Amino acid sequence: MRQILPVAGPAEIRRHARRLARRHPRALLIALGLHALAAVSGLAAPRLIGDLVEDVQHGTTAAKVNVVIIVIAGFIVAQSLLTRWARYRSFALGEQVLAELREEFVDNALALPIGTVERAGTGDLLSRTSRDVDTLSRTVRFAVPETIIAFVTVIFTVVATALVGVWVLVPLAAMVPLLWLSTKWYLRRAKDGYLRENAAYAQMTSSLAETVEGARTVEALRRYDDRVRRGDVDIRGSYLAERYTLFLRTVYFPAAELGYLVPVVGTLLFGGWMHLNGHASLGAVTAAVLYVNQLIDPVDRLLSWLDELQSGGAAFARLLGISDVPDDRTPSGREPSGELVEARDVRFSYVEGRDVLHGVDLTIQPGERIAMVGPSGAGKSTLGRLVAGIHPPRTGSVTVGGVGMTELPLDELRKQVALVTQEHHVFVGTLRDNLSMARPSATDAELLDALGAVDAREWAVALPDGLDTRVGSGQLALTPAQAQQLALARLVLADPHTLVLDEATSLIDPRAARHMERSLAAVLEGRTVIAIAHRLYTAHDADRVAVVEDGRITELGSHDDLVTRQGSYAALWNSWHG
Repeated sequence: MRQILPVAGPAEIRRHARRLARRHPRALLIALGLHALAAVSGLAAPRLIGDLVEDVQHGTTAAKVNVVIIVIAGFIVAQSLLTRWARYRSFALGEQVLAELREEFVDNALALPIGTVERAGTGDLLSRTSRDVDTLSRTVRFAVPETIIAFVTVIFTVVATALVGVWVLVPLAAMVPLLWLSTKWYLRRAKDGYLRENAAYAQMTSSLAETVEGARTVEALRRYDDRVRRGDVDIRGSYLAERYTLFLRTVYFPAAELGYLVPVVGTLLFGGWMHLNGHASLGAVTAAVLYVNQLIDPVDRLLSWLDELQSGGAAFARLLGISDVPDDRTPSGREPSGELVEARDVRFSYVEGRDVLHGVDLTIQPGERIAMVGPSGAGKSTLGRLVAGIHPPRTGSVTVGGVGMTELPLDELRKQVALVTQEHHVFVGTLRDNLSMARPSATDAELLDALGAVDAREWAVALPDGLDTRVGSGQLALTPAQAQQLALARLVLADPHTLVLDEATSLIDPRAARHMERSLAAVLEGRTVIAIAHRLYTAHDADRVAVVEDGRITELGSHDDLVTRQGSYAALWNSWHG
């Protein structure tokens, strides 16, 4: 069962929201103050119209009517200007908060243990970085400001309505039970519904990504029907999840609309009865009806955006949940006393109870070159990842300079040990950007030297704009071999003392890879290198060769020694060389 990344709970969401609000107290108070002033400006017209009705009933002049109309127009203009200013400040605050949330999410995502990401799969993280970020963006940009505006307007309108006469609160209270019951019913179901909807979308994205990435395998094994059926199941799951949230809205919104239309009718009928019995003036009844009618718009917006807030809250919970993933390393503050890499009685499992490494012991001297060979699935890459500090061992220890790999902060670990695999990423940007991320202070000459070390300088210089050529998705596409050379050039620039190369030249033509490895060897002279390879000329050039079989190192020695022993390595060498 694929492990899904965690989702933050309600308490954590509220705590984080309060922390965000405390970061911007001045901007928040200014926005709320402007909204309050805009709401107050909008409350003048109903009262003035009510007084005008009263004056007309008892006789007044056209001049006085004109003055009242001009004053009402002035309040409307003031309300428009204040509303525009308030929205501007709210949106500006929302964009700032959104930028902070994006940065926090990126920081948390980059800090995720690689093992956790692999177990969760790409679909869950991908849906959080795309769909959930988009949903939260819409919520922060529009739903939160609009909700604040509506809430402030409702409060001031209710107060103004009560000032007309306490009797108005009687029909106004008629909407409370219906709105309260329908809202409670909706909120009890909405969060889980939207979380289920997002999870279903993540599953559908993951399945689609797997199918696209493995298209050639699907084609080779003729598994078209299986993948189509899997897609149909995922799409149906997403459809059912979205249908459920739609059902919630189709029940909630009509009930809410009925709830805030009832007070208008009630105020008109009850106010008319009060006026006929001499308990309220015609002007008071007019003002009351106008206030209650004016209450419809903010209440409607409040309830309408409530649905968006639920969707945004679910997205926020998923984005915030990234920070709840327990770290797989605990920095101890100790510093390595040297460059010696040791693995002692290392056992490791991806699935509990099924170890893939069984008591591995390996000591790698500074500057030594170790080649790991063996059949596929023997545990070579897993051992390499433990040596690079990607995973902590289940039992035993992997240390550099006497300090456990998982005792070092990631930034410090990467200065000590670096891993390069056959999977590489070309970031959207210039070739210079892709290289300098390994060493931001590097000059163009140093970047070109690093490319030259991996036999990439010739094609890099020949690009249309040289180092300024934009590469990556939607830009100039690099070949897999060029992408691999780019990754190795980053490694040269990063300059760690220990390198783990996991099939790092597998995508390059064997003859070119041989030449490149020799060039790279000259650059990496004096550094510790652990090379995991199927091409055995890498093992031939190594100081020692470790043969990994069934999660154990079964042979360890120089190429010549192992060939002489006529064991597993000799059989591999004879088969490959022959």
